[in-house]
Amino acid sequence: MKGLSTILGMLAAALLIATSAPPARAQQAPLQDKPFAEHKVVLQLSDNDPRKQSMVISVANNLMKFYDPDKVAVEIVAFGPGIELLRPENPNRKLVESLVAQGARVDICLNTVDTLERETGKRPDYIAAATPVQVGVAQILLLTENGYTLVRP
Repeated sequence: MKGLSTILGMLAAALLIATSAPPARAQQAPLQDKPFAEHKVVLQLSDNDPRKQSMVISVANNLMKFYDPDKVAVEIVAFGPGIELLRPENPNRKLVESLVAQGARVDICLNTVDTLERETGKRPDYIAAATPVQVGVAQILLLTENGYTLVRP
């Protein structure tokens, strides 16, 4: 009987685990409110290369000019070394803020920010125009699952 009690206890524990709520996931930024957007593009920036930063900004600007800003949803997701674009001292700051003013969204990966804080002991600053997302790659996945085309200039 003792063996049966152990098995029943293990089954009860397994059932409790199986029926418990899934682990909570950090929220990602909701999709942009662009009801008239006919085109949706997510631009990935994961490099701290000034040429790539300029290319991402250029692509976003070109899309906003080619399509009416209301007709295109543009989202830049910066993670890893790519978050350098969103630092206050970055020379492209005004260009990024201009894109946001035109309706683009620029996301910054908080996992990267947290990692830098652990490594340096100081939380890196980033511009107010940046939208914080917990996981940059998860934001890209969310966007592509919702009709966005991923472009990595």
